Amino acid sequence: MNHNFNISRASPKFVWITFILMLILLHQNVMASSSKDSLSSVNDAAMKLVQFCIEPKGGLDEKAVATLVDYVLVPKQDKEHALQKSLESTGAYYEFDTKTTFARLIDYSYNLRIPIAITRPSSLRSSTWTTPPGETQQLPTSWKPVPPGGVPFIIHGIESASNTPDLSTGVYHEYDMKRTLILLNHKGRQALVSVSKQIGVSDVGKKGVILGNDNDWNYYYSDKPGSTITGLGWAKSYIYDYFSVSVFVESGTASTIARTGIFQWLRAGWSGINFVKSSHILGGMKRFARDCKTIMESPRLPALNQTISVYQLLSNMTTSDLTKEYAALRQAQRSLAVQTGKIGKSEKEEKAFFANTSKDQMVEELMVENLKMTLGKPTLLGKQSFLLSHATH
Repeated sequence: MNHNFNISRASPKFVWITFILMLILLHQNVMASSSKDSLSSVNDAAMKLVQFCIEPKGGLDEKAVATLVDYVLVPKQDKEHALQKSLESTGAYYEFDTKTTFARLIDYSYNLRIPIAITRPSSLRSSTWTTPPGETQQLPTSWKPVPPGGVPFIIHGIESASNTPDLSTGVYHEYDMKRTLILLNHKGRQALVSVSKQIGVSDVGKKGVILGNDNDWNYYYSDKPGSTITGLGWAKSYIYDYFSVSVFVESGTASTIARTGIFQWLRAGWSGINFVKSSHILGGMKRFARDCKTIMESPRLPALNQTISVYQLLSNMTTSDLTKEYAALRQAQRSLAVQTGKIGKSEKEEKAFFANTSKDQMVEELMVENLKMTLGKPTLLGKQSFLLSHATH
């Protein structure tokens, strides 16, 4: 018996199945190659905007902006994934939808009259925006839509920020960034592109503690360099580089959905070594997304002018009264850290490290406590704070 296979003797059904399988494999290879090319073009577009943030004189590449906004808008199964390394930094992408209008999200997120950290309390401890010399545009108090075919509205700034304790290491850092905001009309949709690029290396990382559930936005900040991870308390960590491009855009046909897509890169660690993995970056972006949705989708979130009024009330307090309120907050954080065993009792009596804390930072942290009360979250100060209980009404 001859066992040699002869295709001429194969059944027509077998031939068709083989042909279809070949087409499927060919399609999958083409799609994989296409996806790889698409991500490469997205990477290139993001880096062009980062370069524009570093040196605005080079001019805005509107094609790069369109590439990123289109990528965020296109339906996709994989809403989170790693990105190619850039400038020796690890990268990741994440996107999410928020049930709110684009205008409300942007007015709350980037407003001259309220702190930037108000919409990201588990990501930022404080943030100060300044306008560089020679720049005339400041953060607006209300963003005006760009008409179809209109020129993009561009703002450049410097942001001095302090983040919250890291989910895995408990470390927090202070750093400066160049910032660029680009508002445009993209195919009939309003979109805001926010670009960040760290300036130099961050300050040395210091030990911080997440008090209870991270959703509660309660943190303890020590003034001691190092990490809270057992065996790594000695590690003096730094953020060597950070850059990102965040896209906020009207999504779908519904005017009450805003989509956010974040392209982010990070290089951090100690002894000059980058210990960042894409999963670490995704964890931080999911943290931000959770806050954004919690705040912006809450039926208890007040109108913007009410939040602005609270900010003005705090900002107009005397230094003595503001310091008293802030000292109470810091003491409450310290007491909870001792109570939960996060720090030793001996540290409870240490002098509070806020002698050099700026008024802006005090106001910003107290604004978060006010926000918690407004949204119905428990606060460390509660009703014992006359100012905060008064400010919520």
